[in-house]
Amino acid sequence: MSDTPKSPEDELAGTEQPFVQHLMELRDRLVKATLAIAIAAVALGLYPGPGPLYDILAAPLVAHLPAGATLIATSVISPFLVPLKILLMAAFLIALPVVLYQVWAFVAPGLYSHEKKLVLPLVVSSTVLFLVGVAFCYYFVFGQVFQFIQSFAPKSITAAPDIEAYLSFVLTMFLAFGLAFEVPIVVVVLARMGVVTIEKLKAFRSYFVVLAFIIAAIVTPPDVVSQLALAIPMCLLYEVGIWAARIFIKHTQAPATDEAKEEVAP
Repeated sequence: MSDTPKSPEDELAGTEQPFVQHLMELRDRLVKATLAIAIAAVALGLYPGPGPLYDILAAPLVAHLPAGATLIATSVISPFLVPLKILLMAAFLIALPVVLYQVWAFVAPGLYSHEKKLVLPLVVSSTVLFLVGVAFCYYFVFGQVFQFIQSFAPKSITAAPDIEAYLSFVLTMFLAFGLAFEVPIVVVVLARMGVVTIEKLKAFRSYFVVLAFIIAAIVTPPDVVSQLALAIPMCLLYEVGIWAARIFIKHTQAPATDEAKEEVAP
């Protein structure tokens, strides 16, 4: 009988760092992420500027307002604060790849190679899906929702929404659609961690459809257009998540040890 080989050396052995050094690295990563956001904010402040940025954000609503109607500001400082908030939000979205890279660079040294194969694609895909959800909301949902709402407005009423209320509405919708488009990521993570199996995800499909419509009814305005625009993509993305989970589970498993591979000779 041949001797059983020893377990391979842990690939992270010897890479430990003092706690203070971790804190210093975390500080440096945060400074770099903040600097990236600040640079993006300064660039956007120079061109196109806070005012034009708000005009871009308000364009879907303004396009469906009655002729001559505009948004209003009911607070004295709203014309200054609201465009500034939008500037910071846009700067964060532009600098998001840099921010996520800093997060990745901080945690990557503590991950095994098979874990890196899982984390990096999830970070990239979650960022892309969030931005796709925001873009879908802006370019498709807003136009349909505002057109639907204005079609019910009485002729005796002139719509003049407040800019702060509109900003709050936009941020809520962006967050709702951005997070809704993260459904495949949640499905992949749950399946990869062993919380649920692929078979259970398939069996839960009909329940998820009901859950998607309940969530859409809660987080969107009380109109059919926005609810369908949120619920239907969630259902489709759930199916994408099941398909992606199969691939991730197959390609991100921990490598088998030599003891598990080698059979003992008779």
